[in-house]
Amino acid sequence: MRTIRKIIKAEKINMGGIILDQALPIGGIDQIDPFILVHHWRQTLAGGQKEKDLGVGPHPHRGFAPVTFIFEGAVNHRDSRGFNSVIEAGGTQWMNSGMGIVHSERPPKSLAENGGVFEIIQFWVNAPAKNKMDPPSYQPLAKEETPVVLSADKKIKMSVVAGDLNGTKGPINPYTPMLVLRLEIKKGGKTIIPIPEDYNAFIYQLDGSLKINNEKITSIKDLSWLNNDGIGIEIEGVEDTRAILLAGEPINEKITTYGPFVMNTQTEIMEAMRDYQMGKMGVLIEDFD
Repeated sequence: MRTIRKIIKAEKINMGGIILDQALPIGGIDQIDPFILVHHWRQTLAGGQKEKDLGVGPHPHRGFAPVTFIFEGAVNHRDSRGFNSVIEAGGTQWMNSGMGIVHSERPPKSLAENGGVFEIIQFWVNAPAKNKMDPPSYQPLAKEETPVVLSADKKIKMSVVAGDLNGTKGPINPYTPMLVLRLEIKKGGKTIIPIPEDYNAFIYQLDGSLKINNEKITSIKDLSWLNNDGIGIEIEGVEDTRAILLAGEPINEKITTYGPFVMNTQTEIMEAMRDYQMGKMGVLIEDFD
C-alpha cells in the first residue's frame, strides 16, 4: 500500500469576496503534477437574489482544464464557445480551456431566488505543452451519467469520473492518463483503491474522518498526499465522509502561471494576456431571464 507523504490542511482564502478553502497550492507546494489547484467552496444562499449577482462572472482561461465537482445545489456554466448548461449535485463540469476560452460559473436562477446550500470543489489539471493551444472543449457530466463502483461491504460509493477503476471507466477524456473519483464513505466502510504506481495521487476530504492504511486518521478538509511507493491505498470510514481522489501521470514540464493562465514560459503568459485583451479567446455576453 502507498504511504502518506504529507497531510495538508486547507486554508481559508478570499477570492474577490468569496471565502473558500484552498488545499493546493499551499505551503510551498506549487502543484502535485498534473494537479495545480484545489478550491472547496461551500456557502448557504439566503434567497431573494439574482443570478447575475452571484458566483463568478466572465473570466478567461488558457493552458489547462478547470474542473468543477458539484456537491450541493447546481452550477450554470456559460462560455464564449456557446456552451450553456446547468449541472446539479453529483455532476461534473470538465472544461479543456486549450488556446483560450471565457466562461462564467454561477448558481442557477432557481437557487438564487429560493436559496439553499451551494457547495463545489474546483480543481485545475495541467495540460502538456503540446495541448495548451488545442481548441477548447466542454464536457458536462450529470450524476446519472457517472458510473459507480461499490465496495464489497457496500458502504463506499466510488463514482468514476475519469480513468479506470477495476474495469469501470469514467466518461471524461482528460489530456493525460489519470484516475478521478468522487467518494461517499459510510462509517465503518473499508476498501482498497488501486492506483498505478507512477501516478501522483492525493485524497481531499470535504468532511468526516478517514483511516488510511489502517493507521493514519485524517479529518475534515485534509489533503492526504500519497507517496509513489505502492499500487493502491486502503481507506476506512471513521465517520461518514465525502472525499475526492485525484491521481494522474505526471507531465514533468516546467510551468509558469499568472491568474487564469497556465503556460510553460513567461513569454507565453504575456501572449495569453495580449490575446485575451484582443478578444481572441472570444467574448461572453451573459443573457439572464
